[in-house]
Amino acid sequence: MAEVIAGIRIPDSKLAREATDLVREHGSPLLVAHSLRVYLFGEIQGRHRGWSIDHELFYVGAMFHDLGLTARYRSPDHRFEVDGANAARDFLRANGIDEGSAGIVWDAIALHTTPEIPWHKRPEIALMNGGTAADVVGRGLDEISAGDREAVLAAYPRVDFACGITRTFVDGLADRPATAFGTFNADLLERNLPGYHRPNFCDLIAANPLGG
Repeated sequence: MAEVIAGIRIPDSKLAREATDLVREHGSPLLVAHSLRVYLFGEIQGRHRGWSIDHELFYVGAMFHDLGLTARYRSPDHRFEVDGANAARDFLRANGIDEGSAGIVWDAIALHTTPEIPWHKRPEIALMNGGTAADVVGRGLDEISAGDREAVLAAYPRVDFACGITRTFVDGLADRPATAFGTFNADLLERNLPGYHRPNFCDLIAANPLGG
C-alpha cells in the first residue's frame, strides 16, 4: 500500500521507485529526506491553491532536484540545477516518457532555485520552487497547516538539516565555484569555502573589453 502523509500519497509506480532508488544510491540520507519533504510540501501547496498537477512527474522532479550536487551527477562546468535537470531528463527518456513531459521536469529542476519566474509557469514548475523554499528557508509555510507540517516532519525529520544542506551545497560546488555566480549559491560559498572571492557584476561591466 502506498504511503500517505498529510493526505498526500507518495507515488509508488515503477518510475517513482526507480527515481527514489537513484537518490538513495547516489545521494545521502539527508538528500533523500529533503527530496521527499520537497515533494510533500509542494503537493500541499498545490492542494491549498486548488491546482491540478501530474503527481508522478512532480515526484521524479523532486527526487532529482539536488542530484546535480552529487559526485555521480555533477559536471565540471554546469550549474548544479542544470546537472540535475539533465539527469532527470535522461532518466525519463530512458523510461519512455515523452519529450514534453521530460521538458516540464527539466524546467522544474533547472528553475527550482530561481525566484519568481517558476510561478509564471506550469504548476509542477512553480511547486518545485515552492516545496524547496518551504523546506530550506521556510518561505510559503503559511500555505501549509501546522498539522500537515508536523506530519511531514514526523515522517521525514530534518536531522541536522541546516548544517548538513549547507555542507552538501559547498561540497557539490567547491570544484566549480564559477557556476555560483548570479545565484544564492554564491552566498553559501562566500561564507563556507576558504579562498572563494565572490564576483561583482559591476566589476564585470567595468572590465568589458569593449570599453566604456
